[in-house]
Amino acid sequence: MKLLLIEDHQDIANIIFDFFEIKGYTLDYANNGLQGYELAKQHHYDLIILDIMLPRMDGYMVCQQLREDGIDTPILMLTARDTREDTLEGFATGADDYLIKPFDLEILEARITALTRRRKGTTATKTLQFGDLSLDLKTHIATRENRQISLNPTLFTILKLMLLRAPNILKKQEVMNTLWGDDEPENNVLRSHIYQLRTQIDKGFSHSYIKTIPKVGYQLIKQIKEDNQK
Repeated sequence: MKLLLIEDHQDIANIIFDFFEIKGYTLDYANNGLQGYELAKQHHYDLIILDIMLPRMDGYMVCQQLREDGIDTPILMLTARDTREDTLEGFATGADDYLIKPFDLEILEARITALTRRRKGTTATKTLQFGDLSLDLKTHIATRENRQISLNPTLFTILKLMLLRAPNILKKQEVMNTLWGDDEPENNVLRSHIYQLRTQIDKGFSHSYIKTIPKVGYQLIKQIKEDNQK
């Protein structure tokens, strides 16, 4: 799991790094809000741990701006500000959870696990749906216009990520990280998988769901969007 920690208190950052790296997590770090915002825009993370009182851009602004940019990575606010108004403002700007300093590291890990599990759709969701395209998370079978499409593990993972992000853009780097981690192949390997997925999901239908956003990633688009572009 890859985390982004945005925290200007170096001692707290060191404690979090020591605890999570021993457990096998990968962490990136920013000591100010602006740097954290840029990292969150440029890279894929499973979760962002975000302090509120930050130099250059406070946590509320970072969270709000990321949500306005369409970045829906789970955000856990970690702060010493414990009033009711502070908590409500954090949720209002798009945070998913709120933990007060001082905190228990195991509680922090439990919150992270719960948020990422929920984000990946492994708690209650059994089927993902977008338009007339659906994906059964148990059988790995996609359905479109009553046609069932069996997917291999790689294509299943890519389509699942697309459906989880839809209608937002799925970044290419997120797909690469999910499929291969640090052992990324050449870009043409991913391009080949996308071609195979298009062949199975879009070929033979009047509307193509999968759209490539050059140099960025991929997006599922509905029929009405395509019609408006004509």
